[in-house]
Amino acid sequence: MAQDPQPPEFEQALAELESLVERLERGDLPLEEALSTFERGVELTRLCQNSLKAAQQRVEILLKRNGRQETEPFAVPEGPEPSSPIPR
Repeated sequence: MAQDPQPPEFEQALAELESLVERLERGDLPLEEALSTFERGVELTRLCQNSLKAAQQRVEILLKRNGRQETEPFAVPEGPEPSSPIPR
């Protein structure tokens, strides 16, 4: 019995999704190929969303184990990006 191929890792799925978007944005694909490309993009989007949701749940579990009951929203600092890495 043939096994289903494992879904791609998050980074691979995201890279493939970016590639598909670029192809669709060019606008030179025949209709059927554009539709199948779009369908694959939807599949990859769902996979990435599920991966991110699972990662978020894992982080919340780890925070609860360490005594923190609430998560804090991630805030992106405004202004230019720092040129040096954030110290740890």
